[in-house]
Amino acid sequence: MNIDPDRLVANLREVERRIERACERSGRRDRPRLLVASKYLAPEEMSLLSGAGIRLVGENRADELEAKWRRWGAEFEFHFIGHLQSRKVRQVLPCVTMIQSVESLSLVEELDRRAESEVRVLLEANISGEESKYGILPEAAEAFLERAAAYRKVMFSGCMTMAPLVADPEAVRPFFRGLRELRDRLASVFSGRYEFTELSMGMSNDYQVAVEEGATIVRLGSALFSST
Repeated sequence: MNIDPDRLVANLREVERRIERACERSGRRDRPRLLVASKYLAPEEMSLLSGAGIRLVGENRADELEAKWRRWGAEFEFHFIGHLQSRKVRQVLPCVTMIQSVESLSLVEELDRRAESEVRVLLEANISGEESKYGILPEAAEAFLERAAAYRKVMFSGCMTMAPLVADPEAVRPFFRGLRELRDRLASVFSGRYEFTELSMGMSNDYQVAVEEGATIVRLGSALFSST
């Protein structure tokens, strides 16, 4: 991908400005973390992110993650943000500080079996109920976590969702609000076992609404790499 470093920095500054305004509109004093989806870049291009001051990156594929982590592990904090198959757990675990896409007990079991120490994860919730999306339905989340709680090395730190892709960002506000409400409920129910503090939601087309609804992590790609 042909990326202009100056354009990347300009886009980053614009995104940061919009995040700040979204915080002001919603009365927030804290700022969400900006996670950059590095799937747009080859391993040798990751220096563009480092040069722009970006430190938190997310990868969708295990092989790409490992290649970038081996070369750039000292420069970035890596999260895994794609659908994770149990057979890829061993490959992913050494590379990341968080796995954002846990939504099956079989994956929890494999993470617990493979992890040498505590591993931080997010519960992937399918707030919109779309059949095409991964994730636990909100009404099933509590029962799922009750079973997952037996696996002591897997520490749920919050929730993640993928909102529907729509033209008007306001249309997805109810889904972001629903994730926040789910997170708050689970934080109360599982107090003492899990610390449900994180909300990973919002992408390039709707991140400002997500910030207004309480996102602690926004996952951006095209908003930063666009040439216009």
